[in-house]
Amino acid sequence: MRFRLFSFALIVLNCMDYGHCQTGRWRRGKRASYGSNPICKGCLSCSKDNGCIRCQHKLFFFLRREGMRQYGECLHSCPSGYYGLRTPDMNRCSRCRIENCDSCFSRDFCTKCKAGFYSHRGRCFRGCPPGFAALEELMECVEGCEVGQWSEWGTCSRNNKTCGFKWGLETRTRQIVKKPAKDTIPCPTIAESRRCKMAVRHCPGGRRATKTKEKKKKKKNLMERAQKQHSIFLATDKTSQ
Repeated sequence: MRFRLFSFALIVLNCMDYGHCQTGRWRRGKRASYGSNPICKGCLSCSKDNGCIRCQHKLFFFLRREGMRQYGECLHSCPSGYYGLRTPDMNRCSRCRIENCDSCFSRDFCTKCKAGFYSHRGRCFRGCPPGFAALEELMECVEGCEVGQWSEWGTCSRNNKTCGFKWGLETRTRQIVKKPAKDTIPCPTIAESRRCKMAVRHCPGGRRATKTKEKKKKKKNLMERAQKQHSIFLATDKTSQ
């Protein structure tokens, strides 16, 4: 009877040791890779199903989502669209709240925009705001060439004359108020012209006026000659009678 009790006790002890070994094996197995991601790498505490729960001091905790599943990871740097937020409790990867941002310095300041967008003062734009020019190589907006307001349209003229033609050109200009940050950035046009109709077509004392005077003088001479011939004809007619 005593021998049977002793044998039973040995079996119980062996089972307890086996269970302890199995538990240790599972704990060591928690650092293994489940799928393609090293779930428990860099963790202070880890769950087989949920991955990292707490990270080592210098690492960032990132909650990765894949479909309906989510699990924690400990990373040296945060992935695209996130920034590292350090807190006394635990460092975390926080999502950038700026639209079309690829990486950010803080929640409201983007350091790199997605492809096709220009970075400007921590935001992302399809095109640079007024007064700023795009640097294609850096995909950034920098201060461009600033110009003043347009002047009034000038006098309609042609060949430096304000008369003598039906159509001419009028011009307006504006000044460069601030030069661009880089010489490679062009300034907008500072002068433009448009077609206009001259208010005075015939110049006083001009060629057309001279021709008009000549025509009037010629017409007057013809009238005088006609009157003279008419007078001669009347005088001849009276003599013949």
